[in-house]
Amino acid sequence: MKVVSYCFYVFLFMCLYSCGYSHKVAPDEALLPEEGQKREYYQLKTYTFETEEQMMMTDKYLKSALIPALHRQRINKVGVFKQHLKGHEGVDITDLKTFVLIPMKKMEQAVTIEHGLTTDQSYLTAGSEYINAPFDEPPYARIETVLMRAFEGMPSMAETSLDGPKAKRVYELRSYESPTEAGYWSKVDMFNAGGEIELFDRLGCNAVFYGEVIAGPQMPNLIYMTTYKDLSTRDKKWIAFFDSPEWKELLTIDKYKQTVSSADIHLLYPTDYSDY
Repeated sequence: MKVVSYCFYVFLFMCLYSCGYSHKVAPDEALLPEEGQKREYYQLKTYTFETEEQMMMTDKYLKSALIPALHRQRINKVGVFKQHLKGHEGVDITDLKTFVLIPMKKMEQAVTIEHGLTTDQSYLTAGSEYINAPFDEPPYARIETVLMRAFEGMPSMAETSLDGPKAKRVYELRSYESPTEAGYWSKVDMFNAGGEIELFDRLGCNAVFYGEVIAGPQMPNLIYMTTYKDLSTRDKKWIAFFDSPEWKELLTIDKYKQTVSSADIHLLYPTDYSDY
């Protein structure tokens, strides 16, 4: 299983770079790879489960094996999140999922992380039940992986400054799908040059990251996460967002119109073993 995963990431890495991704970030972006703060990359893994037992086994693996191993690789801001029972607009959440967000300084870490795990004896021992699970008793139904590059307007992850019980916090994960690549880059520009990031900052929405998706199942799309101390605070912040003069001004700009065809919204909370 690890060999297959490792080979996949090698293949993905070679494909992205052979296509010139590292030099084709956006249509209008200046090619200044050495100037300014270098942007991080993110790997978002979504585990889907069919049973509570699967989720519990994966929780044990993440807590006791994967996260300690990532820390040994000097990746210290690993977020692990579960869904609140009430989702966006009060919808009941019944599917079983766990979200893992891994920051990376360079895209090639998507390859080197996997390779490092295969040679980490502590990881292999602590995660043996998960790693060696029999084919007819897998620890999950599926794993979906998305690779992202941080926005220019927020080149590195920020740990939320929230305190209080983790179970009450709301970490809002949003994916905005665009109908075309051109519409996607306009939406990215809306966050960066248009000031949407600054608006979230002004309102105290405690953004963790904003990411350009470079590999994933719903492209073209962007993904970002904001955080709130509880659901009531989250709702008030969004009311303030939509009522703000900055947002109303952005809605009048032609190049920012009709850039989002679908929004996927998850209201999450961090596990007790999440780094933030």
